[in-house]
Amino acid sequence: MAERSYGQYCGLARALDLVGERWALLLVRDLLVGPRRFTDLRRGLPKIPSNVLSTRLRELEEGGVVRRRALPRPDSGVVYELTDYGRALEDVVLRLGSWGAAHLSDLRPGEVLTPDAMVIALRAMFRPDAAAGLHATFRFVLGPPDAPTVFFARVDGAALEAGPGPGPEADLVIAGGPDVRRLFTGEVGAGEAIAAGLVRVDGPAPDPAALLTAFTVAFRLGDGVPAPVPVPVPA
Repeated sequence: MAERSYGQYCGLARALDLVGERWALLLVRDLLVGPRRFTDLRRGLPKIPSNVLSTRLRELEEGGVVRRRALPRPDSGVVYELTDYGRALEDVVLRLGSWGAAHLSDLRPGEVLTPDAMVIALRAMFRPDAAAGLHATFRFVLGPPDAPTVFFARVDGAALEAGPGPGPEADLVIAGGPDVRRLFTGEVGAGEAIAAGLVRVDGPAPDPAALLTAFTVAFRLGDGVPAPVPVPVPA
């Protein structure tokens, strides 16, 4: 770690020594969702070479951010998980994700949407004060029908539980493609999104549009972060 040090006696510089290398914060992001095997981490970051993944995990272990734990029987193998010191990065990761969301547009060629990334996005989007009267479970099925990204959010007032997979029985199932981002940013309302086919809703909720509206009040992508102003670059 020392050979890549910035040589600055500064907390920010030390933090970058620990988690500033490429892929490191994305590994922290996925481990904030829960412990993961090496293969799970590789699957969630399909563009990371295996040797780089091994190196980053070793560096994070050496820095006290990540630890390995052997699974008890009947399971076998080893999982990686965040230490208490590593979990203290959650607020940093959520705030940095919210800041970066202002630069999101449509999916770029080659970009993937993963359940763990979306779970962290939900945590970053959640506004507890706005969710005070909301008690519902949402399931999301986003992306192509043959390989959708599935995750859930259960809201109990100011408390949020979110995770990958279908989760518990949902009051509302929200399905759609990349354009669903416009609903999450508030560019379009729930009724307009449904009418335009940006999202499809299903489930036992008596008024799906009203529940979807309640969701958009409790969750907002990039809320409070101003969109960047494009600056022309001379040729």
